[in-house]
Amino acid sequence: MRATVFRGVGDFGLEDVEQPRAGAGEAVVRVTSTTICGTDLHIVRGEYAVKPGLTLGHEMVGVIEELGPGVHGFQSGERVLVGAITPCGQCSACLSGHLSQCGHGTGYEAMGGWRLGNTLNGAQAEYVRIPSAQANLAPVPAGLSDEQVLLLADIASTGFSGAESGGVRIGDTVVVLAQGPIGLCASLGARLMGAARVIGVDGDESRRAFARRLGVDVVLDPRNQDVVAEVRRLTGSGADVAIEALGAQETFETALRALRPGGTLSSLGVYSGKLQLPYDAFAAGLGDHRVVTTLCPGGKERMRRLMAVVQSGRVDLTPLLTHHFALKDIRDAYELFGQRRDGVIKVVIHP
Repeated sequence: MRATVFRGVGDFGLEDVEQPRAGAGEAVVRVTSTTICGTDLHIVRGEYAVKPGLTLGHEMVGVIEELGPGVHGFQSGERVLVGAITPCGQCSACLSGHLSQCGHGTGYEAMGGWRLGNTLNGAQAEYVRIPSAQANLAPVPAGLSDEQVLLLADIASTGFSGAESGGVRIGDTVVVLAQGPIGLCASLGARLMGAARVIGVDGDESRRAFARRLGVDVVLDPRNQDVVAEVRRLTGSGADVAIEALGAQETFETALRALRPGGTLSSLGVYSGKLQLPYDAFAAGLGDHRVVTTLCPGGKERMRRLMAVVQSGRVDLTPLLTHHFALKDIRDAYELFGQRRDGVIKVVIHP
């Protein structure tokens, strides 16, 4: 089969590799749609280390090709959504509700639930082997297309979880720093959670326009506006919840300064280098602020619930899918996505 293989920093591309087979508790899924994620860019740029020879990708919809021994309740030919996080469902972390920090049978492991495209071969391929299939295959309801559910595997689940972890309540004002794919989904998630006002912040005009299109109430340009001052003008004392969706010192600090005392900073960004916490913005540790971090929730029940939200018509993620590529053109897709050309938000790859 063909797969997008990481060879080294800046070096990746299609290769012919052996098609996987399903072992005990596993499944092989034929990929019908997948994507490129910002994390994939971190990998190919050398900002996140994985082993050479790994197949990239962790967002996918497909059809069950093969079921291994011990996998029940599914059948070959069934359409499924598989989360980017594939917990085992049996370890202390999973049984305690921390599926993203899965310990693979025992204990906890930081980011242990993220295996596809990280420690196991991923989804930018014609076929992918799914670990702990019983816990991770989520049947796609009849009538829902690949495009309607694809982003639920990671980006939407992550963005929505930023609002969930932040404890957004009915009537809250929420400010979301960065309106890329995750930030846009965080903005949608805040509205789903009952926020009365969502403030989006981004320096890219096309992304600000996209935020307006998706119904973000106020959109600010940090290049031309004092974001903190404007948030305080709109709210009086600051936002109830600030969601950081980029992973940079500047946006983290702005999110913290935009909070009211007792507010929550929900951090979704992937940081590198040193992240500093300015004592004045943190009220010297005495402002009753809360800082929470979240890795994309996964597992079949999470996927089922998210698909139910889409099926009900509460949210439509298809506008985020701005570009489509064949698997053979994967390098062109990476170039477009990495350079943010042509108003790209997310690209769909069709094997």
